[in-house]
Amino acid sequence: MNSSQSNNGNNNSFDSLSQDLGLYFLELARIGSSKAPVEMEEDEEVVPTELNTINSSAGFLVVAPDKLSVKYTAVSLHGHDVGVVQANNPVPVKRLVYYFEIYVKDAGVKGQIAIGFTSEGFKMRRQPGWEVNSCGYHGDDGRLYRGQAKGDAFGPTYTTGDTVGGGINFASQEFFFTKNGAIVGTFSKEKEMNRCLFPTIAVHSQNEEVHVNFGQKKFSFDLKEYEAQERLKQQMTIENMPLPPNISYGLVRAYLLHYGYEDTLNSFDLASKSTIPPICIAQENGFDDQDIMYALNQRKTVRQLIRNGEIDAAMNRLRDWYPQIVQEDKSAVCFLLHCQKFIELIRVGALEEAVKHGRIELAKFLGLPEENLFDALVMDCVALLAYERPQESSFGYLLQESRRDVVADTVNAMILSTNPKMKDVQGCLQSYLERLLRQLTACCLERRLAEGGQGEAFCLSRHLN
Repeated sequence: MNSSQSNNGNNNSFDSLSQDLGLYFLELARIGSSKAPVEMEEDEEVVPTELNTINSSAGFLVVAPDKLSVKYTAVSLHGHDVGVVQANNPVPVKRLVYYFEIYVKDAGVKGQIAIGFTSEGFKMRRQPGWEVNSCGYHGDDGRLYRGQAKGDAFGPTYTTGDTVGGGINFASQEFFFTKNGAIVGTFSKEKEMNRCLFPTIAVHSQNEEVHVNFGQKKFSFDLKEYEAQERLKQQMTIENMPLPPNISYGLVRAYLLHYGYEDTLNSFDLASKSTIPPICIAQENGFDDQDIMYALNQRKTVRQLIRNGEIDAAMNRLRDWYPQIVQEDKSAVCFLLHCQKFIELIRVGALEEAVKHGRIELAKFLGLPEENLFDALVMDCVALLAYERPQESSFGYLLQESRRDVVADTVNAMILSTNPKMKDVQGCLQSYLERLLRQLTACCLERRLAEGGQGEAFCLSRHLN
């Protein structure tokens, strides 16, 4: 192969990598646009809000018009004369904890009140806990019933004036019950109980009356504090995991190297040498400084210019140092740089200059084969001109400091892609730390899937905050 063929091969390889990187960051830049595919939260689940007057043993109880109170009006003759009623919706499972309460207004003749959880096909003339796939905490004997008519010693009895609650901790996969704001006890949720469950209450003797609280008013039990303690347990479990200092320092150092934070890196290295004993960062387990030390000072310089809004200066440096990155004036990286310059002109109120820049540089990206990738962002940029205070408009997201970081990250990745030792796109896109966090997210999603999709969706930003 002659030298020109070799150069053409290298150029083709760079062009392909550059295109992949450009499309990746272009999609990232479009997040926030009304027309962009944004990362959505999980669909909101329906939650229990009232009692189901259709699916109940109506011959033995009366449900109040508000569908939050029930009273046993019949005379109980045998064990099947139970007044049972479920909530109108099943327990939402995509959360840390679900909880509801009942207030015993009148314990009636025998105080045979129960609170618990039952499956969709539960026999509506049986106490919760007497049948499989159900559980119940009973007021007359304080026992816990789990799928059979024989209960286990569990907690105190409850009667008129008491508030009793039932909950599911999806993190620990446990049920728990409370009385007057204090936890009575917990027990493991068996896999058979992973199916659709309904909050359920039962009354079984004359004049028994209870009021249900599905969260319409403040609970007697401090649910927020309970959730906070559960999150603290999770955090402590993580913090108690042994991790050699050189590993964590190596990840942070690789992050600083990847994004070109040279000054912070120098301070970080100095700090690691001053610890007792000094922290030695061994180059192992895939860490290769030479790949990400590449063009460190130049990447730092360009990043600082972009973060300061000096887009022309940044482009001039790129033309001098890495002309191959900006030689294709209709590439994604050039598009993002021109968009950012337009935004910076809007930021300082130079509207006429912004219009001129838009007509010359942004207009040429309209009508391209990849128009769906460019048009939405162009339209959002141009829309800033219509507002006297664009920062307060629905397009104000473009004026946030984070938008500069997106452009700076794009250029940083493009410079890294010029390194002949760079093996793949991932090496340009993300640091080792970010790849590790992505793996953590995937593992958490797999674990949640193994538990029937129950529990909170993993949200990295919540953990970091």
